[in-house]
Amino acid sequence: MTGVTDPSRPSESYYHLHLVSDSTGETLISVGRAAAAQYDVKPIEHIYPLVRTQKQLDKVIQAIDEYPGIVLYTLTEPELRNRLKTYCLANGIPVLSVLAPVVRLFQAYLGGAPEPRVGGQHQLDGDYFRRIDAMNFTVMHDDGQHVDGLEAADVVLLGISRSSKTPTSIYLANRGIKAANIPLVPSIPVPPGLSELKRPLVVGLVASAERVVEIRRNRLLGLNAAQAADAYTDRDSVAEEIAFSRRLCAKHGWPMIDVTRRSIEETAAAIIGLLQEHRRKLSEDASVG
Repeated sequence: MTGVTDPSRPSESYYHLHLVSDSTGETLISVGRAAAAQYDVKPIEHIYPLVRTQKQLDKVIQAIDEYPGIVLYTLTEPELRNRLKTYCLANGIPVLSVLAPVVRLFQAYLGGAPEPRVGGQHQLDGDYFRRIDAMNFTVMHDDGQHVDGLEAADVVLLGISRSSKTPTSIYLANRGIKAANIPLVPSIPVPPGLSELKRPLVVGLVASAERVVEIRRNRLLGLNAAQAADAYTDRDSVAEEIAFSRRLCAKHGWPMIDVTRRSIEETAAAIIGLLQEHRRKLSEDASVG
């Protein structure tokens, strides 16, 4: 019929993205969003975690039928996997198992068939408890707390207010990295012994004065404290804070990362790269000694 839009095709302004998992769906969400970010058209996400029965899959298929779009899945149970795939192919709906190509590559290299494990990446193993331990450490050492225990950290982040120290620390902790963070204020001395740390990597975070001022003003508005701005949002004062942090890091040879145009994930990736190099150097020094 003329003028009727094909519901299986995306509109110019949005499309539907169905993410079906028998676990938490974290893998699917990451892959789906990474791919979707390459296009200007934004997806409407439909996330279905812990799909492990035919009844649960019934609801998923009903939703896909109502809102056709791209279907990505990670389902371990063959009957569920085959049913979803068969339905989508029969109805012209694009469908893909995001792990299948990767598993085939592993199988070709390692030999033998994989052993299906629902939520295998979320097992309560040593890595899991290491992340929990890192999270506890990071929360305890947020915003300059418990500076006497900094030698136990993997990373110590320094920066002026609103330089992404806390969210970056939390992200690193979720990767199993113990991260402490310390605010830098020109009028307040840094914790004694900071320059003597051996094991942790000390990293300074810095952003442009314009970016810091913007974030601080938005924060004050959110707290209904716009009248209390003063030097906190004064560009010249912020520029001096940034200069102070740069001088401090240069004095001690601590690397700095400009977070002005970086996401938390990108900042964390840069820190992890520096940490790997730092650990390699510590290992070499220990072997020489």
